[in-house]
Amino acid sequence: MKKISILGAGESGVGAAILAKQQGEEVWVSDAGKIQDRFRSVLDSNHIPFEEGRHTKETFFEADIIVKSPGIPDTVPLIRQLKEKGKAVISEIEYASMHSSARIIAITGSNGKTTTTALTGHLLQQAGVDVQVGGNIGKSFAWQVATSNPECFVLEVSSFQLDNIQHFRPDIALLLNITPDHLDRYEWSLKKYGQAKFRIAENQRPEDVFIYHLNDPETNKQFRAHELAARKWGFSLEQQEGSKAWVEENHLKLGEFEADFTRMNLLGPHNQLNSLAALLAVEAYGASLEKSRRGLETFAPIPHRMEPVAEIEGVRYINDSKATNVESVYYALKSMDRQLIWMVGGIDKGNEYSGIQQLVEDKVREIIVIGNNIDTYRKAFDKPIHQVFTMKDAIDKARELANEGETVLLSPACSSFDLFNNFEDRGNQFRDIVRQMISE
Repeated sequence: MKKISILGAGESGVGAAILAKQQGEEVWVSDAGKIQDRFRSVLDSNHIPFEEGRHTKETFFEADIIVKSPGIPDTVPLIRQLKEKGKAVISEIEYASMHSSARIIAITGSNGKTTTTALTGHLLQQAGVDVQVGGNIGKSFAWQVATSNPECFVLEVSSFQLDNIQHFRPDIALLLNITPDHLDRYEWSLKKYGQAKFRIAENQRPEDVFIYHLNDPETNKQFRAHELAARKWGFSLEQQEGSKAWVEENHLKLGEFEADFTRMNLLGPHNQLNSLAALLAVEAYGASLEKSRRGLETFAPIPHRMEPVAEIEGVRYINDSKATNVESVYYALKSMDRQLIWMVGGIDKGNEYSGIQQLVEDKVREIIVIGNNIDTYRKAFDKPIHQVFTMKDAIDKARELANEGETVLLSPACSSFDLFNNFEDRGNQFRDIVRQMISE
């Protein structure tokens, strides 16, 4: 019996605790903060000992394995001390993969992970594959390994989760893109952030497949510095050398297979890329693309990601609250075919807006800033700018400004923690208030 100590009692940590308990290990959970009631209840019902509001260091130094939740940086003193003592500090996805023989499709990238993961799972289900979707969405990988035994796992994985892998090896790895995000965890270095993303493929073998965006600048830059053993399949918006999947006149093409993107419920060139990546994953898995075809048309957009909410008095309202960086906003703006009232604001993570200035000039009529960060937008854009401090006031202002045939787009380019609990809270408020307008 091994001693397993788990740092963090959120979705990831509690999932790892359930799996360790199932494996007959001596497990203990520690969280420096207050454990949410729903997770405390799970630990209690499974008779898993835990502490909250502190870390008892001695217990960690007695452990055989420490499973670290992804939200905890490697730079915290306790982690450094454990590693200096030679303790194995691993991520939850590493621990889960030690106890599963299922095939793994793992998907990472700065943008598009959740949509691509959910779409890949949906397409595989349509093709008759016994598949579970999880990781950074839904239930954690460890939680699912403990409670199910599918043929395949499709996992969304973040750079934080990849930081502490040792042997984690997906049969099929997808790297969608690398753009500046979470750089505070990587010494403000895009190179180091990209290196963390590329860890998704470091343990792959020649029989495995690595799927990547041929035209993503940072991926291509770092690609040359990584010796990858897996087969390499590229996708792009236009057919070019190395493209195994591409778009032609709004049709997604993989060799002889093609599908009409306009029949899908997704918008924009970024979702064309996400769809190509998902289809390549299906092909790499060996499932039938033809059987998957219906899934392209029945897949529902993920909340807060270019989510159409309503059309009221000829004005369309779209919730893209998950767009917490400029790259996401770029694709949102590119996908818009109407004049925009653009809702932005939040905590700026050092954004550089020059790459979207022409799009804003062409497509945005007025800007609504939610919160204090108005000066940034005044400097970046020569547009009428309005400042508000609640979502209700933002939507009231948007309704006042928008003309029939226009779109109100919430695509903030910033994190949400100044005025909202998280991006979900921000998007939920947007959706709820817009739908309330319908009932009125």
